[in-house]
Amino acid sequence: MAAVTDVFDNREAWAAHFAAGWLAYYQQTGETKWDLYEHPRNRTAVGRAGITLSQSRLLFISSAGAYLPDQQPPYDAPNPLGDYDIRLIPSSTPLDQIAYAHTHYDHAAVDADPQVLMPLRHLEALVREKKIGALTENMISFMGYQPDVIRVLDETIPPILRAAKEQQADAALLVPS
Repeated sequence: MAAVTDVFDNREAWAAHFAAGWLAYYQQTGETKWDLYEHPRNRTAVGRAGITLSQSRLLFISSAGAYLPDQQPPYDAPNPLGDYDIRLIPSSTPLDQIAYAHTHYDHAAVDADPQVLMPLRHLEALVREKKIGALTENMISFMGYQPDVIRVLDETIPPILRAAKEQQADAALLVPS
């Protein structure tokens, strides 16, 4: 399996462009100027051999900025530089106990039906139907607005990988917001 540092082509070049362009402009003006932002691109997809999902433990991951307001601090959603932390949420948590601290998407759909971003009850049904072997004890949430890819690689992905290993996940499902 590829190391986290190997999943991003031209890491140093991207970091230099980000620092000299988008980030420098933000630091000088306090404004985010997205036409200066270079989206990361990879020539090679990172992956591994397929699995039999019906015999696997699935880790659910969401970039919706979900957190448990009675137990966890919200994400720093207004921060134009992003929030790179993760939150572990028990997979069995009632959906009405989950809040969303993410200001970079319209919450109308998730407010109407949380399963559009947090399909935990649908995943539980797939476990009962034996289409998924099991869900991990906890799901992972992070705030998808993270403009600094290097910080994603260094600060967000390692704790996600540690949690996946600790929970003995065989597979992961990411639902982006």
